[in-house]
Amino acid sequence: MDYDVVVAGAGPVGLMLACELRLGGARVAVLERLTEVDPTIKGGAITTPSAEALYRRGMLPALAEKHRQAMDRFQAFMREREQNGRDGGGAAGQGLGFVGHFAGIMLRADLVDRTEPGLGDAGPAAEIVFVAQQDIERLLGGRADELGVDVRRGVELTGFDADDEAVTVRTSHGAIRAGWLVGCDGGRSTVRKLAGFAFPGTDPEITCHQAVVEMTGAEDLTVGWTATGTGVYAHGPMPGRVVTVEFDGPPTDRDAPVTTEDLQAKLRRVSGVDVTITGVQTATRFTDHARQVTEYRKGRVLLAGDAAHVHSAFGSQGLSLGIGDAMNLGWKLAAVIGGRAPEGLLDTYTAERHPVGAGILDWTRSQVAAMRPDPQSRALREIVSDLAETVTGTTYLTARLNSAGTRYELPGEHSLTGRSTPDLELADGSRLADHLHGGRALLLDLTDDPELRALAAGYAGRVDTLTVGCPSHPELAAVLVRPDGCTAWAADAGAHVPTSTAGLAEALEEWFGEPEGAVTPG
Repeated sequence: MDYDVVVAGAGPVGLMLACELRLGGARVAVLERLTEVDPTIKGGAITTPSAEALYRRGMLPALAEKHRQAMDRFQAFMREREQNGRDGGGAAGQGLGFVGHFAGIMLRADLVDRTEPGLGDAGPAAEIVFVAQQDIERLLGGRADELGVDVRRGVELTGFDADDEAVTVRTSHGAIRAGWLVGCDGGRSTVRKLAGFAFPGTDPEITCHQAVVEMTGAEDLTVGWTATGTGVYAHGPMPGRVVTVEFDGPPTDRDAPVTTEDLQAKLRRVSGVDVTITGVQTATRFTDHARQVTEYRKGRVLLAGDAAHVHSAFGSQGLSLGIGDAMNLGWKLAAVIGGRAPEGLLDTYTAERHPVGAGILDWTRSQVAAMRPDPQSRALREIVSDLAETVTGTTYLTARLNSAGTRYELPGEHSLTGRSTPDLELADGSRLADHLHGGRALLLDLTDDPELRALAAGYAGRVDTLTVGCPSHPELAAVLVRPDGCTAWAADAGAHVPTSTAGLAEALEEWFGEPEGAVTPG
């Protein structure tokens, strides 16, 4: 066997998955047809779950620096507008004091109730917003190199044959034999098509263009998102960045080059401003087709990221959704490969991630409905805009934007079970994320309970144990955190001493196999 896993696609999702697999001890090759990171403009921001995942793997300082650089550019853009006698962009538009948008309706940070679960407990990751997709891809590429992932650029997957034992992957540079194949090769995934995954969904009704251009007449464009009688457009937050949304159906030729003349005509039509585009740095088009595979695994072939689900780019949630897939799948597949868990553990990948993906697809569909230029949709937009001026409305929309309500259906009654574990501040000055860099599970013993540690003793090398206090959450006695940051089990402190360990042994065995030294009946 050449490798344990071949990952098709070296975008952020493929690289994140490869890193997670390596942390779990798997031998990984990543195939990427492009020879370098694609410079075409893509997402310029990330949601909290993506930042949180990277934070948990030790990449917060690099992310924070990229965010700072982006904020410096945004501030310079605003100052230039003001110096030219404009409104500074209606800072409304562009992220200064805002947490994101719904259908171009900006969500004010000061209206978010941070006491809501999932909105105030992500620690420093919650401060990271403006990081471009290409920057994340480069950061993950460096991390993959450090971990020893074999990233093969300029190598295209052309086919594969899978059986019960392995997958033979055919490439433009020869064949590779691996135990598993994971398609992280985007919305037009070759792996998905060749494997025959069903891909139902809804057809597109819009054409969007996003570009960074040089232009004259831009001083009359409103900064931020603006709904007009012909569609929606955005200008900023970086100089020259424009987006147009038109409800004239999908493009007749999705692969046709985006020309300067086409961009100018569309921007003029939607904005009503007589701009002249004199140069194009980068440009792309996209639609709102929304599709999702019915299952994320067929035998030894799995999918993650856009290969498993596609939707419009509004809200920058596609990257976060894909990173979440990679975090969920990576440790599970590595555990199966390493013999630490039965193959049935992989069934939980589809069970947990498919509902999350379906929710994001509906979220993006609802944004399209609120962008349509017809009178009924514009009336709906006014209602949503009014709601976004309230604490309740903004908190709800922000929670949906950041998947704060996501909860996997895991056994257990504790309110944390199945949710992303809060970034607990611990008595030794560290935070939870500081103890997750190695990609292993963690049992937090917050009350110095020897019974808890005894139950985890058989999982050395699979589950780290940390005995430490947590003054900020005195109600918590213990938390079992999966490698992906999800709470597998938790118990509260109370009148009963020692802490009840009911369900802990079952949770340990469910996710991390039998303890070392266990005797199998028969």
